[in-house]
Amino acid sequence: MRTYHILNGDALKEQFPNTIEGDILVARECLVDGEVKSNSLEELFQVRAEFLFEAYDIPTEEYKVQTIDEFEKIKNIPSHTKIYLWFEDDLFCQVNFWFVCYLLNQFTENCKTYLIRPEVHSPYGFAALNQHELEQIFEKRKRIDNLDKLASLWSSYKKGDLDQLVNIGEGLRTEFPFISDAIQAHLDRVPTHDNPGRPTLALREIMKELDTVEFAPVFKEFNQRESIYGFGDLQVKRLFDEILAAN
Repeated sequence: MRTYHILNGDALKEQFPNTIEGDILVARECLVDGEVKSNSLEELFQVRAEFLFEAYDIPTEEYKVQTIDEFEKIKNIPSHTKIYLWFEDDLFCQVNFWFVCYLLNQFTENCKTYLIRPEVHSPYGFAALNQHELEQIFEKRKRIDNLDKLASLWSSYKKGDLDQLVNIGEGLRTEFPFISDAIQAHLDRVPTHDNPGRPTLALREIMKELDTVEFAPVFKEFNQRESIYGFGDLQVKRLFDEILAAN
């Protein structure tokens, strides 16, 4: 039976144990950041390409080659294969995980799907594990028998249906308790008329406590306090710059 490993990033690919056999695909997106509302995959990828170019100067062709083409490979995974999903508990990883589950639910048939995740949530995730430890958590992989429910998380997230997202997360709590924590982090970051959202509030507080407008120490502290978001430096820097511009 053919085997596929879908990884949460290139960092894991670089340290992936060569003792674990299978084809490697990488989910190179940050769907947690920016617009995702769309009526088709084609429209989604167009929306994402436009956002990533405007926000981070990522060329459209680079997005196609690095990201869209990889998702196309996921769509084309043949039936009757084993698929191992390597994703962490933070919101960044979870949104990508939900999207990958959506693709698998839509386009694959009769596959056995498993989730591999670090046993302890931390700001470092898989990066904190050596090859032997990665082999160990692979042995503790969890079979996914409700791919359709995980896929529906993406549909709710994409539509911005927060109530439905919470309800689905609650239904999955017994089997995947970490999903509700990620959903709560998402709820907390949604701005209201008098609240810019938890990440921005946390950054303001850190900048005030450290008495600095230097990004590096603020980013380091944000990662420690708000590791549930899993934001990279690009996502945090964008929020950081917005705070500076507002001041």
